[in-house]
Amino acid sequence: MAFSKLRSALLIILFPIFSFGQTKDTPPANWFNLDYERDGVMGISTEKAYEELLNGKKSTPVVVAVIDGGVDVNHEDLKDVIWVNEKDSANTGTDEDGNGYINDKYGWNFIGNANGENVHYDNLEVTRLVRDLEPQYVSVLPSTPMSGEERREFAEYQKMVTYYANKTQEARFGQVSYTGLKRMVDTMVARIGKENPTLADFDNYKAEGDLEKMALRVVKKELKDEPDFSVFYKDLEDGVEHFNNQVNYHLNKDFDSRHIVGDDYENSRERYYGNADVTGPDADHGTHVAGIIGAVRSNDIGIKGVADDVRIMVLRTVPNGDERDKDVANSIRYAVENGAKVINMSFGKAFVKDKQVVDDAVRFAIENDVLLIHAAGNDGQDNDANPNFPNRNFVDSLGINKGEATAWIEVGASQWNNDNELVASFSNYGRRSVDVFAPGVKIHSTMPESTYKDQQGTSMASPVVAGLAALIRSYYPQLPAVEVKRIIMQSVTRVDQRVKVSGPDGRNMRVSMNDICVTGGIVNAYRAVQLAEQTVEGLKKK
Repeated sequence: MAFSKLRSALLIILFPIFSFGQTKDTPPANWFNLDYERDGVMGISTEKAYEELLNGKKSTPVVVAVIDGGVDVNHEDLKDVIWVNEKDSANTGTDEDGNGYINDKYGWNFIGNANGENVHYDNLEVTRLVRDLEPQYVSVLPSTPMSGEERREFAEYQKMVTYYANKTQEARFGQVSYTGLKRMVDTMVARIGKENPTLADFDNYKAEGDLEKMALRVVKKELKDEPDFSVFYKDLEDGVEHFNNQVNYHLNKDFDSRHIVGDDYENSRERYYGNADVTGPDADHGTHVAGIIGAVRSNDIGIKGVADDVRIMVLRTVPNGDERDKDVANSIRYAVENGAKVINMSFGKAFVKDKQVVDDAVRFAIENDVLLIHAAGNDGQDNDANPNFPNRNFVDSLGINKGEATAWIEVGASQWNNDNELVASFSNYGRRSVDVFAPGVKIHSTMPESTYKDQQGTSMASPVVAGLAALIRSYYPQLPAVEVKRIIMQSVTRVDQRVKVSGPDGRNMRVSMNDICVTGGIVNAYRAVQLAEQTVEGLKKK
């Protein structure tokens, strides 16, 4: 690859993966729970709410279902808040509580089988759909006679093929770029002779050839912002792994791991399959999400979750790749049937196979007074124009709108600076489709093996809101899900100044917060608790 092409690849692909394009400033510890007036960062004022409004108040435990890739249930900062199904917690090999799931102590794993084998990697949904539709439409021309339904499906197939081709090109480009950069960095580190070299070491290094000069510039730029080389190198390794996974699994039409589960995949209404291993082979993402919601606040270790009286129910549903609609629907139903009152969904995809089966499960949740919280996605796009699935819109088999979920909150990601960088550059947005924003940049939370790490994404913003919903439902259990949603949305901190987002042409534009989300603001626990208190007092007077 020519130097200019590789350099362009690194500028376009490399830097966003490192940092999602965010400022390299370091926020205070626990910033997502802090208060702007007291602490100077745009957190959600959780600490202020506990200290000034909830001190001495009684709470009741609220079950929050985390539908994700798995959770380390033995983590030092989570083990005391993990939900336990007392009726079927013993490993007896029989379904003690008769709910259809054998020994589901902490929840359930819908991407494993009865022999204990688990799906780790899977395709993107677009890969699965292109693979399924290709035999029927790959040779079809627009002029080919088709029925109305076939023509609609063919048009959707054409969109999928274009999307798939672009994603594949980007993945291969990124794979070559990251692999090449890592090879150059490894060579330089070997020549320097230090395991953890400093910026000064690289300043003194004499690069050989254009590619090494380019790599040296990248390293020096990153070390100026983050002096610890090991942090940079871990990001680099993660980048290599990310693009390798995309090429080898996510976008590989020849790879299909569903046979591991052993279900009748085309039967979307099938309920009972999987196993009780809720941790699985990769619990990084789910463990991080769980900590944001409810890591123990009073144990003086680790971090402080948003909610202080929760039980985390674990539904392992999301592989390294896109989740499947059947599994999502079953996870929602399991959560509702086993007592969850809040469901966090930090996942999403650009295409959908069986939206109606998920819609039916969402209706079931709302009928049973459950509040669903969903991450808006990390493509820096307008979800009004490019839907992210699942979403609150109910549709029929023709895609015609049939209403929307009332107890659903869609969450974009914000960061700590109160200026035009307040909206995370990676965050999706939508004047009609995204309800609120919440902290989602450099969020320090739990990781497997009782470790901790900063991560960012709308995947981190969603559990901030789920934690807030659990907090309200814990202290004000008489409030129904739709009322909790209303309180969260009406109590946001409204942002008056214009913020920067990515426009449809990829260029930045400055807009009002009211132009990119329903409420025009960032969730605020202090104000939410105040409004919840007022609402309950008002109910007492009626």
